Amino acid sequence: MPNPLRAYAAVTAAYWAFMLSDGALRMLVLLHFNSLGFTPIQLAWLFLLYEVAGIVTNLAAGWLAARFGLAATLYGGLALQVGALVALAQLDPAWTIPASVAFVMAVQGVSGVAKDLAKMSSKSAVKLLAPKEDGGLFRWVAALTGSKNAVKGLGFFLGAALLALAGFQVAVWGMAAVLAVILIAVVLFLPAGLPGRMKADEAWGGWRSPDPRVNRLSLARLFLFGARDVWFVVGIPVYFQAVLSDGTAEGRREAFFLIGSFLALWIIAYGFVQGMAPRLLGASTQPLEAITRSAILWAGLLVPIPFALALAAWVWEDPSPVLSAILIAGLLLFGFVFAVNSSVHSYLILAFGDERQITRDVGFYYMSNAAGRLIGTFLSGASYQVGGLPLCLATAGVMAALSWWAARAAS
Repeated sequence: MPNPLRAYAAVTAAYWAFMLSDGALRMLVLLHFNSLGFTPIQLAWLFLLYEVAGIVTNLAAGWLAARFGLAATLYGGLALQVGALVALAQLDPAWTIPASVAFVMAVQGVSGVAKDLAKMSSKSAVKLLAPKEDGGLFRWVAALTGSKNAVKGLGFFLGAALLALAGFQVAVWGMAAVLAVILIAVVLFLPAGLPGRMKADEAWGGWRSPDPRVNRLSLARLFLFGARDVWFVVGIPVYFQAVLSDGTAEGRREAFFLIGSFLALWIIAYGFVQGMAPRLLGASTQPLEAITRSAILWAGLLVPIPFALALAAWVWEDPSPVLSAILIAGLLLFGFVFAVNSSVHSYLILAFGDERQITRDVGFYYMSNAAGRLIGTFLSGASYQVGGLPLCLATAGVMAALSWWAARAAS
């Protein structure tokens, strides 16, 4: 086995590079096509195959990693993302909306496969590399997850800035070139012997865990990320773009910067709190049972926040500075509570998971994560189009309540 710290650093660096491009790509696609006049439902469709691909990939990725090793699936994820970016650069503005939607959906599907290969590889490697004593597993997974989300937040800002300053195609080509260089560097410098490959007779143990805690935690994860993406993917960006832009080219550029900056700061703050979660919960001195109880508590604390924001959006039906201030403050509070939930989940899945079949358990868990994002993405466009921001936020509250219910069942 390679030096654990060196292997962890290399895996983390590769994951950072991927998530920077992933965040930038999401913001590029969302803002570019919204500026072209796509409806909320059409915008949601652009991301649906991305999430469907994540569901399928996570079910297969555990087997792939077990057969070929975690390094191979990590390289594969980075290479597929480069290919997706190159393909997206071929988009022709003269195409019809149905053709554009179909093409971008396909490219996003490839990107979804890439993202979940990289995620499953990185998270599984932590289980095998992290020290077992003094809360080492919680600290290492929290550091990886928290730093990843901070980097993804920078990607949101990078995507919005590149779109405003360089345009869609130049931005996509530039990202593809940089990620290709990083892929080559990772292949050259990742230590040999990264664990994860299993013997042929051990490499497949079914598509889900026999441990009911893993399966119930996966259900809680599904609803948790559905609660976030219901407002995050389409609802809030479209709402603020309508509020901030005056319809001119200059107004659109300013709106791109402001929306990208807010979402970037939200993700960065979310990642920071994730990284701090072991300290907030005293993980180094807490037994597994106590951290499991914390998961239930924090899941319950999330529920009232989106309902309160939905009520505010309903009371202040027309956009106003007061409503904007309430939304920003409320979504930051949502992000704090959501981050602790997410960090605890990421620890518990590795703590509950079977080390001999860890890629299966992590793959099933992140399949549920992708399913939650898929449902949340669709509901984001649908609820916003049917009932505007109040219905969008209320739907997030329902998903948060279901996550709390599932977390209680996992204890």
